[in-house]
Amino acid sequence: MPRFSYDGFSIAYEQRGRQQGARQRPFLLMHGLLFSRTHNHYLADVLAERGNRVILMDFLGHGESDQPEHSRYYNMELFARQAVGLMDHLDVSEAVIGGTSLGANVTLEITAHVPERVRGIFIEMPVLERAIIVAASIFVPLTVAYAEAAPLMRWFGRHIARIPNLPGIYPDILRELLSRDPAPSAAVLHGILTGRIAPHPSDREKMDVPALVIGHRRDILHPLSDAEALARELPQARLVEARNFFEMRFPPNHLSDALADFLDEVWST
Repeated sequence: MPRFSYDGFSIAYEQRGRQQGARQRPFLLMHGLLFSRTHNHYLADVLAERGNRVILMDFLGHGESDQPEHSRYYNMELFARQAVGLMDHLDVSEAVIGGTSLGANVTLEITAHVPERVRGIFIEMPVLERAIIVAASIFVPLTVAYAEAAPLMRWFGRHIARIPNLPGIYPDILRELLSRDPAPSAAVLHGILTGRIAPHPSDREKMDVPALVIGHRRDILHPLSDAEALARELPQARLVEARNFFEMRFPPNHLSDALADFLDEVWST
């Protein structure tokens, strides 16, 4: 697994699709909270087949990247710096940036801090102002559980990790999520809870780049109202409503085609 060094830590990444030539069309695709880059493998392969260079990474504290056990290393702005650090490492001066949930919010941070590096943005299931209370009600108890019941959760995780491989990537993703080390998991959640969730709406209104926003109903952590509000704030946004979280991740579906078409449009200008 390729790695690069950031602030003394090792961060894992991988690439799908073409990596040479004048028309690389780089797309940095970022994962959700406590997940890893592997949950984007299917989507990355679909987009790579359409001529895109898809770059996946594990944020610090996730997947195969280093996992320090202090919350000081985790917040949206630090994750954004890691993503830009990967772009620098790969000598990518400009890319389409996107992600799901945590990755969506990090996308907004990158666009706020280095807009000159952003060709367009893809936002799926953002967690913004309307989700704050629900997010706190979920993540605070989970943080306490990771911290106070660490021996039990570590024992549980070791047994989950021993489950044999099953067909498809999603059983492995679930096993990886349930077998996480509780100490860095608590630190990740603590750091996010004590940092800002996203750039201020007045800053989001200045993000004048092509944007594809995807939201769906029946999700209290990622309410459709947040996606709708963000689509109104971003000057060049297009909103697409999905039926559920899994629609983009199992073939056949129209959402991966919509994203591929969006990338075609962005790079054709």
